[in-house]
Amino acid sequence: MPFLLAPSPDKVMDLCPSTAASARHPRVLIVTENASPAMGGEAVLPLHYFRRLRSRGIETWLIVHERNREQLAALLPSEASRIHYVRETKLTKKLSSAFPRIQGAIRNCTLSLAMRHTSQVEALRITKELVARHKIDVIHQPTPVSPKEPSLLRNVGVPVVMGPMNGGMSLPPDYASSRGRLSVIVTAIGRSASGLFHRLAPGKLEADLLLVSNERTRLALPACTRGKIEHLVENGVDLSLWQQSDRPTNAKGSPIRFIFAGRLESWKGGRLAIGAFAQLRQTCAATLDIIGDGETREAMEEQVRSLRLTESVHFLGWMPQEQVAKRFAESDVFVLPSYFECGGAVVLEAMACGLPVIAMDWGGPADYVTPETGLLLPPQAEPLFIQSLAKAMAQLALNPELRTAMGRAGRTRVETCFDWERKIDQIIEIYERAMARR
Repeated sequence: MPFLLAPSPDKVMDLCPSTAASARHPRVLIVTENASPAMGGEAVLPLHYFRRLRSRGIETWLIVHERNREQLAALLPSEASRIHYVRETKLTKKLSSAFPRIQGAIRNCTLSLAMRHTSQVEALRITKELVARHKIDVIHQPTPVSPKEPSLLRNVGVPVVMGPMNGGMSLPPDYASSRGRLSVIVTAIGRSASGLFHRLAPGKLEADLLLVSNERTRLALPACTRGKIEHLVENGVDLSLWQQSDRPTNAKGSPIRFIFAGRLESWKGGRLAIGAFAQLRQTCAATLDIIGDGETREAMEEQVRSLRLTESVHFLGWMPQEQVAKRFAESDVFVLPSYFECGGAVVLEAMACGLPVIAMDWGGPADYVTPETGLLLPPQAEPLFIQSLAKAMAQLALNPELRTAMGRAGRTRVETCFDWERKIDQIIEIYERAMARR
């Protein structure tokens, strides 16, 4: 069944989409911090819900932070009256100014959490006003996707749906020290204290319905949640954008085109891909395009120079999705050796474009990639994993028929299981079930 994972018997309600349409669609309010394709990651999810519900004529409103105002005004000029903005405060401005000085997990567990909590106070006030003014039937808070993060969204008079959430990740054993001792300690303290945070901000405990992407996330939910728990995959794919192209078989001797896309952070595994590509180049003509930007770009560029790969490894920087889709259509294999990927929407987007995928068998990619659609490599210590990745890249480089078969299977899997339009069908039914429980 599209988007659904096998439900756990404990508190998980099986999703059985009905064929009968309701007499009246619910009036929906989406509450989120960000709704932006430019920000990437989870920020794009609320925008998909809002745009697609509105495209079906469903009465929908959106509450979002004002940092999104300029982009949303350009993207959705006709919906301006339905979008309400949480204002920047002096406190959030001071917190933002400290962002460049604090990195990674430490920032996420301190500054980011404090900023989102401050914004939620104002968002809750606006929510109560809109519920009364527009006779809202159901509220949906799709982000943050972390099951550990608390919510202030409560006592609003109508059912509240949260998620789909995706989290509860741990690092593979051989990579446990990769994030630095301080980051590991701060993350552990934050997770241990999450129970207290949820009692201080009990919105997630009191929500009517909690959506989780997988069993790992369900187990990471706070104790004493009162609502129903259902499984719904976090990510979807816009099939009108991410399209499969007819790739001609590479002429004999022409390079195989590998591509990586994602933020250039250590856990994304970009340097692992470069290390494996260096081994592949000893026996095979190939190129590697790297889409994205981030704090490890300079180190990765130095790695490429030291390996004398500057003519075959190309750093393309950040690109809008339309350009990424075009690059995918011109490539042969997608590589994402990330070892801390909760979701990995880019994996589904590559599959939608007919690309076979090579990824680490850990986290989100392991939920998406099957033996028919790509190669999942077990996590190992870095030198062994790089060797394994190089062999996998060579296997696909030397077998065009396998690449074609995997690419077609990937497209079919996305069409069947991860199409955003099917996901909207299901979220509407979820709204209706939440309302029925009230």
